Amino acid sequence: MSGNLPVQSVTADYAQRVADDLAANRSEQERVRSELARLQDELVRLEDSEQVLTKMQEVLGGTPKQTAKQRKSSKGAAVPAARGSNRKKVAGKAAAAAGRKGSKKTASPKKAGEPTWLELTTAYLGGQSEPRSAAEVSASLTEAHPERAVQVAVVRNSLEQGVAQGLLERSKQGRSVFYSPTAPASAPSGS
Repeated sequence: MSGNLPVQSVTADYAQRVADDLAANRSEQERVRSELARLQDELVRLEDSEQVLTKMQEVLGGTPKQTAKQRKSSKGAAVPAARGSNRKKVAGKAAAAAGRKGSKKTASPKKAGEPTWLELTTAYLGGQSEPRSAAEVSASLTEAHPERAVQVAVVRNSLEQGVAQGLLERSKQGRSVFYSPTAPASAPSGS
């Protein structure tokens, strides 16, 4: 029986280490959750403040175009949901925070029968003779579909999705990115 004593001791030591690591992990998760909640609250306050300042700026003499572009691109950023037992609580806070934002222009959900953004972007580029930037595509889609809230970030994501699926090609010219439809691969070579 004396041979079993060291094995039990080693097992007990490992069990204690695992228990300690698990406790440290849970403690760190809770710390990160509270930090995430604090940051989400701070983000909501900053967004509310931005809306007030934007309205004041409009009243005082208009909004510079650069500020408007920055607002549009910042709305696309999303905070991933927390994992674990508090997921619903943190997600609920995030949803409540999003509801408090009260943005002026919200994206309307796609209605049945409406084409997807990927379909719209590929169809538009299919009718063009030269590559277009995401901003040009979104401006054209805004004119063509005034009933839908067109956001450059959504259009850019749709364009990138088209590239990933092989429907579109991406080309760079300096720091600019342009998109065009892919050349049909099934075209016979000689008629």
